Amino acid sequence: MDIAGSVALVTGSNRGIGRRFAVQLLERGAAKVYATARRPELVDIPGVEVLPLDITDDASITAAAAAASDVTLLVNNAGIATTGSLVSDPLDDVRREMDTHFWGNLAMVRAFAPVIEHNGGGAIVNVLSALSWFVYPGSGGYAAAKAAEWNMTNAVRLELASKGIAVQGLHLGAADTDIMAGYEGPMVDPAEVAKASLDGVEQGAAEVIVDEWSALVKASLAREPEAFYAQFA
Repeated sequence: MDIAGSVALVTGSNRGIGRRFAVQLLERGAAKVYATARRPELVDIPGVEVLPLDITDDASITAAAAAASDVTLLVNNAGIATTGSLVSDPLDDVRREMDTHFWGNLAMVRAFAPVIEHNGGGAIVNVLSALSWFVYPGSGGYAAAKAAEWNMTNAVRLELASKGIAVQGLHLGAADTDIMAGYEGPMVDPAEVAKASLDGVEQGAAEVIVDEWSALVKASLAREPEAFYAQFA
């Protein structure tokens, strides 16, 4: 689809990757950009239409879908990141991860797919992660939720193809955002993440791999896992 003239809604637009999506959508000529956040007062992007949205709250999603009934492009970016042990720590954070990344984003797809179809078709982007395909110690809840969201993305892509809605899975490693504060490894510019994804939307790409690390992790799935996971021992 063409970005120019589209009507887009981006979740988690108040910072990081979501903010870069909203800015670049405007720069590429989107007719309207709904910038959403749980705290809409933190969205400071000139030219967007700000909406409150909590993707873990069904009533909030329903209200957003009613207010943004002209959407043709949905960017599911909002997320959280917790740490801890799946085996020994309380499960509250794991449930929050699943409620956000799997159930919350699936609820957004279910709410906005009929809207996009009614408006003549369009696209959905689910911001995933290299952690859809691997895990390192302490990332179990996040990785499990992203893995579930990855295959959910594959499933809804098949279901929505006949309705004129393309579905993109966007994978990246660490991005230079607030959520990665304190991380000392290589990080990708969030503006590059948004650019790669929107280029992919215009090209009809089912999957966009942003960085070399994500490509390496995906390639490792064709091999035995022992060698890959030895680096985390």
